[in-house]
Amino acid sequence: MILGARTRGKDLFYIPGGKRHDGESDLQTLLREVEEELTVALAPDTVAHLGTYEAPVDEHTTGVVVRMACYTGDHSGTLAAGGEIEEIAWLSYADYDRVPPVDRLVFDDLRAAGRLR
Repeated sequence: MILGARTRGKDLFYIPGGKRHDGESDLQTLLREVEEELTVALAPDTVAHLGTYEAPVDEHTTGVVVRMACYTGDHSGTLAAGGEIEEIAWLSYADYDRVPPVDRLVFDDLRAAGRLR
C-alpha cells in the first residue's frame, strides 16, 4: 500500500509532498511537507530516494510536465489530514486510476518491484 492524499476540491489522490521553499533541500522539503500535510514526523535517517519521475500534469493539459522526486521513510505520530489535505487513504495498484500520471509511474515501479499489489 502507498499513502495518498487528496486536497480540497480535487478528485485525484496524490503522493504527499510539495514544492520547495527557497534554499530548501529535497530532505528539508520532504520533512516540512509531510508534517504539514500528514501531521507526522519523518525520521530523517530512514529517508531513502525511490526515484525521480516526470509526466504530464494530467491527460487534459498539454505542455505542462510534473517532475517529482520520491522518497520512502519511517514516521512517528498518528497520520491525519492536515493543511490543505481533505482526505488521506492507503492505496493499492487497484487505485491506479485515482492518481495523476506522474504517480502512476511510481505505482508501476513499486508493482514491478513487488512492493505494491
